[in-house]
Amino acid sequence: MVLPNQLTTLRLILSPVFFFLFLSENPVYKQIALVIYFIAAITDWYDGWLARKFNYITNWGKFMDPLADKALTSSAFLAFVFLDVLQLWMVLVIIVRDFLITGLRIYADLQNKPFVTNKLAKIKTFVQMVFIFYLLIFFTLKTVEPVKNKFGEILDILTDLKYINYVMLVITLFTFYTGVQYLIKNKNLIKGIFK
Repeated sequence: MVLPNQLTTLRLILSPVFFFLFLSENPVYKQIALVIYFIAAITDWYDGWLARKFNYITNWGKFMDPLADKALTSSAFLAFVFLDVLQLWMVLVIIVRDFLITGLRIYADLQNKPFVTNKLAKIKTFVQMVFIFYLLIFFTLKTVEPVKNKFGEILDILTDLKYINYVMLVITLFTFYTGVQYLIKNKNLIKGIFK
């Protein structure tokens, strides 16, 4: 259990902790949840950096690291569904797409037949993370009384559900498109790994 794998395990543990704290009615718990999400996101970057720099690459890490990443983003998206901020169908499209492609990539990697990645998939991941952090930060700020009292009108504009769902729709369609493109680009490889 090298350090990158320990960080991956920590991320897996922190994802449900974040989820339950963020759904709490207690504003302090929501604020703690934001900090936990930041810590978990940092471990995502740091364990990858460690693994590459010191060659701490294991089969367990190849399998669990991408799953831990998807668990973290999925927990955030689902939390906002429970809070009636995001629509369930959009979140389900993203989660199913991400876990399907991640599962195929893991299965291919275990057979030493890595998928061809593309820039659009990386952009998709970046856009999702920026959007999640945007939601987390501004909805958490609404639970901080001094901030809410002073900047309440601005926060209401920044958390307007109509605009958030327009952005979420674009992200959902973009995520779906990158998934289809991924499958088309790797169709021969996919056929090969299931023979």
